Amino acid sequence: MKQSQFLEVLDRDEAERRWREAIDVAPLASETVALEHALGRVLAEDVRAEVDVPGFDRSNMDGFAVRAEDTYGASEDHPGRLRLNPESVPTGVVPGDEVGPGSATSIATGGMLPRGADAVLPVEFTDIEEESVIVRRERVPGAAVSFAGTDIGAGETVLFSGVRLTSRETGVLAAVGRNVVRVVRRPRVAILSTGDEIVQPGEAMRPGLVYDSNGRILADAVTELGGDPKFFGAFRDDEKALRAALESALADADLVLLSGGTSKGEGDLNAQVVADLEPGIIVHGVALKPGKPICLAACDRRPVVILPGFPTSAVFTFHEFVAPVIRELAGMAADQREIASARLAQKAVSERGRLEYLLVGLVHKGEAELVAYPMGKGSGSVTAFSRADGFVRIERNTEIVEAETQVSVHLLAPDLPVADLVVVGSHCIGLDLIAGALSRDGYRVKVIAVGSQGGLAAARRGECDVGPIHLLDPETGTYNAPFLDASLKLLPGYTRNQGVVTLADETRGTDELLDDPTLRMVNRNRGSGTRILIDELLADRRPAGYAHEPRSHFAVAAAISQKRADWGVTIDTVARQAGLRFRSLRAEHYDFVVPADRWDRPAVRALRRLLAAGSPLRGELSALGFGPADDDPA
Repeated sequence: MKQSQFLEVLDRDEAERRWREAIDVAPLASETVALEHALGRVLAEDVRAEVDVPGFDRSNMDGFAVRAEDTYGASEDHPGRLRLNPESVPTGVVPGDEVGPGSATSIATGGMLPRGADAVLPVEFTDIEEESVIVRRERVPGAAVSFAGTDIGAGETVLFSGVRLTSRETGVLAAVGRNVVRVVRRPRVAILSTGDEIVQPGEAMRPGLVYDSNGRILADAVTELGGDPKFFGAFRDDEKALRAALESALADADLVLLSGGTSKGEGDLNAQVVADLEPGIIVHGVALKPGKPICLAACDRRPVVILPGFPTSAVFTFHEFVAPVIRELAGMAADQREIASARLAQKAVSERGRLEYLLVGLVHKGEAELVAYPMGKGSGSVTAFSRADGFVRIERNTEIVEAETQVSVHLLAPDLPVADLVVVGSHCIGLDLIAGALSRDGYRVKVIAVGSQGGLAAARRGECDVGPIHLLDPETGTYNAPFLDASLKLLPGYTRNQGVVTLADETRGTDELLDDPTLRMVNRNRGSGTRILIDELLADRRPAGYAHEPRSHFAVAAAISQKRADWGVTIDTVARQAGLRFRSLRAEHYDFVVPADRWDRPAVRALRRLLAAGSPLRGELSALGFGPADDDPA
């Protein structure tokens, strides 16, 4: 290996500066394509019209071509009269007769205005009597007429080089008669997934393997950015095969992406192979979280990048370093994300020494204020990036960003979609069913899982429309209602059964499981209703695994099914689906807290209808094992 900078961690901006000094990012050469294939491409020429648009004086409606001065003074009470010329002008026909003083010629919408006429009298303002037109409204010159060249004049520049063609621009090209256009060539991007653990979607799965989501994500992201991706497939950690694949990719690509193999592992061969290029590795390691092990390289001034294998790390580093290069090669400006100001809903803890990107979901509070909810951490998360609205940069010397801090959110899309129903609180498989039903009814639903206590707090602050909770008041033995104040209303949801779960062949009861010090538990995240139940169950016990705090019932089931834990607490629906043995602890109420001033919002009313007794959704919830609520929410 020629390079010695393996994982010599650099500041993000310095890393990008060094890399860009070693690569070319100028727009690629142009090519000529047919208009039908030009959508989404970037113009490589200024386009000038060779014709007038419209190419003739054109009627904008059905009626009569007239001289405006002949209609002056006409009204319903005092109509005028014009002689009807024998000629009628349809579309696509050049008129042969002139409109003289005191006359009118019938004309269709889009028809060419006859010589002498300077206005069109709509048919609804006229009557026909024998060979005369009765005029009941006066007109001014130019009324209902588009004169030749008033839209586009011959010789006028209608589109400028560098414009990305949408349907609006292709329409202009068609209007001026262009059937071919010169555009910037799409950057050809080669994509290689690597790792012994990688299998492609559709292939057989076993423990220890992961489906290759990076290949699909990166290929489609390249397409969205205006590039032309070529996925070479997934490669095992075999140096000979990897070198051959990289050589094949470099034969035709403008940019090469490898995914995986960026850390110091015995099987990570990507860096070894890329290091033998010229000039090879420029940067290996950037002070980022997630994305620290990214490798930025070059081959004859063509960019070569080894992205981390974990999905969130791969996607983040792709958008931070690679996406701007693809856009520039495609002839566009480097992406400048829009920034929105928001208040951070929960405290964020960062690691000193690395610039951290904190993914957040945004919700509206009132008309103007935005609130940012952290979407969870972990470079392996597949869904975090897809569900986030943007990210907050936590600078490398900052360890804590307190709740209520005003932060700048870098939006992942230029337009922030406004949800019809914002749901913040406890997650449940039944909630997924409800959200799906609302989505099919045309409502945009945003779900942010922060636990029952977080949902209750969000509802009190007016940061959501609905806060799903399942909180037991120990003094009254009642769920949810005791936690409300005058600003909140309770929408009864459904009942569900929480219990202790183990593998199917474990037959001991709950007390025996708790008394066995050799067993490892799996906990739940603090702030969730299930965590409150677990702490009540354990009292002063702290079994092995207590610090393992996954955020969902499904994660608890997975930990036990994979024998990483011996027992945990989840709902019976999830336990049945996972084939686990279930020991009931308590039937609890999963209800929805709604700010009183949002009770009659359309999406909340739709939710209330879905939860009404006898609704089809009630039957679907029952089939999953969720019982009826005590009260009818309708």
